[in-house]
Amino acid sequence: MQNRIFQNTCNQLRLDIERRIGVMDDGGAVIACSDETKIGKINERIEEVCPNGEIKAYKGYTYKKFETYNKGEYYVFCEGEDELAKCYCTVLAPHFVSVKQYYDEKYDKNSFVKNIILDNVLPGDIIYRSKELRLNIEAKRNVFLVRSHKNSDIEIMDILLNIFPDKTRDFVIRIDDRDIVAIREVREDENIDALQIANEIRDTVGVEAMVKVSVGVSTLAENIQELSKAYREARIALEVGKVFDTEKNVISYDNLGIGRLIYQLPTTLCELFLNEVLKKESIDVMDSETIYTIQKFFENNLNVSETSRKLFVHRNTLVYRLDKIKKLTGIDLREFDDAITFKVAMMVSKYLKSQNNEI
Repeated sequence: MQNRIFQNTCNQLRLDIERRIGVMDDGGAVIACSDETKIGKINERIEEVCPNGEIKAYKGYTYKKFETYNKGEYYVFCEGEDELAKCYCTVLAPHFVSVKQYYDEKYDKNSFVKNIILDNVLPGDIIYRSKELRLNIEAKRNVFLVRSHKNSDIEIMDILLNIFPDKTRDFVIRIDDRDIVAIREVREDENIDALQIANEIRDTVGVEAMVKVSVGVSTLAENIQELSKAYREARIALEVGKVFDTEKNVISYDNLGIGRLIYQLPTTLCELFLNEVLKKESIDVMDSETIYTIQKFFENNLNVSETSRKLFVHRNTLVYRLDKIKKLTGIDLREFDDAITFKVAMMVSKYLKSQNNEI
């Protein structure tokens, strides 16, 4: 395909440049030429004739080596050994680089899938381009956003490529210096859980690269058009997890619960909610022991006896602490409705603190 792109370019330039021009691969074989009878001819000495990108004249032709952005090596040539031939080679080399880059971006699957998840492809073009690249449009896929806690290096990328070796169906795409996206096609009749794969990613990177990562897991994308939605879900999972589940480093969008709703609320609305709910003192005035007691009380489903046992305190001590919380906030955690309200208030308070820290 890329040879055809080079050949089309030579054909277009044939009328403007009244000399033979063309492109050779790194083995010296002519892969495109304005004189198509020359295609397939080989110059085995091209590497020593034209080293390091210098312009060289040899046996009636002028040559210039060029490299594409993905390190492919080629040689542009023009008939003649005069200054005009040198000028043509100087101009044509970057032109062919641009042509090759355009080809790779247009037909490279990874680039195309990256543009899908970043919403850089028009919805109407996704189906057409997917068919062109022979991508399975209706395949179901999981999206994993792997975020390194420091700038990630090439080693993490290599580890993920080993975890997802099937390059025809799976994709590993670098987003920036900390984020890498892994997209895995779900095979028919398999029972592998997405969280199981996410845990494998975290553990493998931690052991082999000795780098701590967090992994956001999307819901299942039913087709290729839903990949951008799935990527947003994985990103939201990491952002919400950073606020509400700071101890977790594998977070599923499915398990975000009410935190997902709070994260999308305006801060002004959150502040208004706290002012209305906590009519006396705010959560900030509570000491760490009180906060820990509340967390354990929620974990044990508002059961006073079970919570006191887990805290290794007398039941009356826990009752005294709950009464103290009621006096501070006006909320009785032993009442189910009050407990729900206070749980949401704690999450909203944590969200506001995270937003203030980002400013």
